[in-house]
Amino acid sequence: MLMFLASSVPFICKKTPFQTLIFPKTKSLFFSVMSIAVESHAFAGNPIRSRKTLNSDGPISPSSALETLKTQLLDSSHQPISPNSKVLPLRKGRPLASSSNNENRTRIWHLGWVSLDECKGLLAKSEVNLGAEAFVYLGSGSDGVDDVVYWAIDVSDDDRLVGEFGARNCSFVELRTLMVATDWADATAMGELAIAGHARALLEWHSVSCFCGHCGGKAVPMEAGRRKQCSNESCRKRIYPRVDPVVIMLVIDRENDRALLSRQSRFVPRMWSCLAGFIEPGESLEEAVRRETYEETGIEVGEVVYHSSQPWPVGPSSMPCQLMVGFHAYAKSLEIKVDKKELEDAQWHSREDVKKALMFAEYEKAQKTAAAKVEQMCKGVKKGQNFSADFNVESGELASMFIPGPFAIAHHLIASWVCQDAPNTTDSRLKQPAVSLSNSD
Repeated sequence: MLMFLASSVPFICKKTPFQTLIFPKTKSLFFSVMSIAVESHAFAGNPIRSRKTLNSDGPISPSSALETLKTQLLDSSHQPISPNSKVLPLRKGRPLASSSNNENRTRIWHLGWVSLDECKGLLAKSEVNLGAEAFVYLGSGSDGVDDVVYWAIDVSDDDRLVGEFGARNCSFVELRTLMVATDWADATAMGELAIAGHARALLEWHSVSCFCGHCGGKAVPMEAGRRKQCSNESCRKRIYPRVDPVVIMLVIDRENDRALLSRQSRFVPRMWSCLAGFIEPGESLEEAVRRETYEETGIEVGEVVYHSSQPWPVGPSSMPCQLMVGFHAYAKSLEIKVDKKELEDAQWHSREDVKKALMFAEYEKAQKTAAAKVEQMCKGVKKGQNFSADFNVESGELASMFIPGPFAIAHHLIASWVCQDAPNTTDSRLKQPAVSLSNSD
């Protein structure tokens, strides 16, 4: 049976950015929240990806932009050629970033775009290939005056470029660090994070798909790097960017108002999250939710309700872009049998306990500390603050548990469950878009 609820973008109950589900000091037992719209999950909502542009034959379409790029690369006159090109260098999966302070003296990071002329000058004497095939088309837009085409290039082959860009107060920063440093309530910052994630995913895919999986021939970039094709004339197989789908689910015990959270050995201390697992061939999303839950915890799941999805380009380079597909799943059994090969632990947690975990985790503190780390890196400071330091409650005591921050779909799955049926949360926007698929048995 399919049941469609009102369609809307995901919403999170919150009082101030990053301080989710906060109890006011004067109302320690009263759940008071406000809601704020989140236009998209982290890494989604890329502002320079436009289907109209991609399907267009105009000057900023991938094919036309590539021909202009080739001309620009050969041109030594430095005369402006329309459309303008901006390039984002990445090194070992790390985007180039810079840092500044806004009008509120808050540290914010920016992508380290360079003009094509600057890129040519920096790479002219480097080990990096400066041919058109080295550039990957990211999208297009406008700088307010001219059309702009955005490109990414992998500069991992020359370590000297770290110093070159460092002299410009720029640094190659881990995408996870940028993710934590991003103000998730700032649409512009979230857009830059989405662009960085897209660039990393495409370049990592290019680096691991050098040969045709069918015949072993060399795979060459096509359509400005948006796909590849086997160079073997007898094969010519088309190769498209790889996406690895993952189901992530909050398993809920309706009768006892609890949620099943788990820990992996790689987690930082006291962090708990949702169950997750890769989809197997020939398996539906709902089947994957039920199988993974049973294999890892011994819990049988019945109804599976779709919540939302999130690109996740911060995994290993062998899996350059995972797609997290989020669900609420409702338990049919309650006895937990943890698979110790997969998990360190799994436990049922009451809504109140999870509410406190959302309340006490100082996400704003983590964001500010990560932003300070980016600033230090861009200034050439190699040893900075540790942004993975313990989260603390307002009293200064360690919180007994916390969940991933607002940059992760797990946070949204958990927070939306906590918001359900909470007092003073009558805003209809808190209802998540959902497709409920009941188990047939």
